[in-house]
Amino acid sequence: MAQQRFSDESSDLADYPPTLAKAWGHFRTITKHKLLVMRHCFRVGLYKQGLLHDLSKYAPVEFTTGARFYTGVKSPNAVERRVRGLSEAWCHHKGRNRHHFEYWIDLAGPGDHRLVGKPMPTRYVVEMFCDRVAACKVYEGDDYTDASALRYFQSGPDTDFMHPDSVALLVRMLSLLAEQGEDVAFRTIRRDIVKTRYAAGESARW
Repeated sequence: MAQQRFSDESSDLADYPPTLAKAWGHFRTITKHKLLVMRHCFRVGLYKQGLLHDLSKYAPVEFTTGARFYTGVKSPNAVERRVRGLSEAWCHHKGRNRHHFEYWIDLAGPGDHRLVGKPMPTRYVVEMFCDRVAACKVYEGDDYTDASALRYFQSGPDTDFMHPDSVALLVRMLSLLAEQGEDVAFRTIRRDIVKTRYAAGESARW
């Protein structure tokens, strides 16, 4: 059955009532995504993270945003952010899911109040890789290729806020996927990064 799509052209909150159709569409999308991430995590050996990935999306504060702003073609958080000026669902989500680099943004240090990206533990960078690949598969559908996640990452501003060591590891994995395909990428990540509890950089942790 074709996925139902909803308009997001209005900026008036009243034009986005929560409905059962949107709630069901959102549930199907986030569950499809979660199962894909779980499959990817299992392939690289991150079993616990695969099982626990994105459970907060089913919490009322996050799920109700989907029931109101679901479109079928983009994240409801993006629509909520445009309409309300802030996505409360995203603020809740990023503070509870360590595979998002935003979780690791903090003050630079004593006396330095700049917000900077801190090094992410390797296991969460690997989960972030699995998450980004799955998200591209869900939202791009038949247009997805092994280069999709790398292309999306390179086109965005994320590198301005991530720690350079985290960027380097993520790009290494995304490039491996883009250049050698999924089977080689997952096998190599499992063997060389997960099984060895790989960590790189001065402040690196598994």
